[in-house]
Amino acid sequence: MDKALPSLGVGIGYREPILSELFLRRGSVDFLEIVADHYLDAPREKMKELELLSENFILVPHAINLSLGTAEGVDEDYLGKLAALVNWLDPPWWSEHIAFTRAGGVEIGHLSPLPRTRQAGDVFSRNVERVSERIHPPLILENITWLVDIPGAEMSEAQFVASVADQTGCGLLLDVTNMYTNAVNHGFDASAMLEVLPMDRVVQLHFAGGHTQEGVLIDSHGYATPDEVWDLMGSVVARAPVKGILLERDENIPPLDALLPELEQAREIGRRYRRWD
Repeated sequence: MDKALPSLGVGIGYREPILSELFLRRGSVDFLEIVADHYLDAPREKMKELELLSENFILVPHAINLSLGTAEGVDEDYLGKLAALVNWLDPPWWSEHIAFTRAGGVEIGHLSPLPRTRQAGDVFSRNVERVSERIHPPLILENITWLVDIPGAEMSEAQFVASVADQTGCGLLLDVTNMYTNAVNHGFDASAMLEVLPMDRVVQLHFAGGHTQEGVLIDSHGYATPDEVWDLMGSVVARAPVKGILLERDENIPPLDALLPELEQAREIGRRYRRWD
């Protein structure tokens, strides 16, 4: 990754309920992450919203349905629309997931984990290469949560993420809540992953709070960030040249003022390790 990428600071995932409050608290939010899919084939009113946001905030697009792990290749129609959006916004970087959402022409409807094999890594790398021909800003890749471990794995999760980053040359959007969630649900040590992951490739972090349901930790983005995630975030920021940290909130969205203490806590972690002033 380009080491000259700008340090953005601390941001929040944009959701419509906080729109008006964002303009009242502009000094507390350094950047916004938008869900790119919300603006593909969007009505004029939605695009005017995007124009307003782009005029007042640094925007980082986050795509969901590109399905970079799909064996038959990316959907060219979707890619064309996504490329037009991302290239128009010209962000410092944009992001997608180490996952697939489409198989055999069928839309699955959620982010699904890849088999952690060399073959899956090769497919993923080819798709990233195709995408990079169309989208100019640098792509960073996010680790996801998973409940079912696909049989035949040749690598651990950390090894597979590291392999994908190496093959594609992409940076990482390290979701520390996803790391913690998988560790709880599958019985491993999240902090041990930091010994395997290429920390020099970590560009951005996601964090959020989830909830437990029938003994399973769900990454619902609906609650305050737990202490264990804050501790893990500190360990990551201490080791990685993080350029941005972002809070996700998709359920139980409170007034923005209630979320600002979490943004400030993340900002203080960045200051502690001199990632920004």
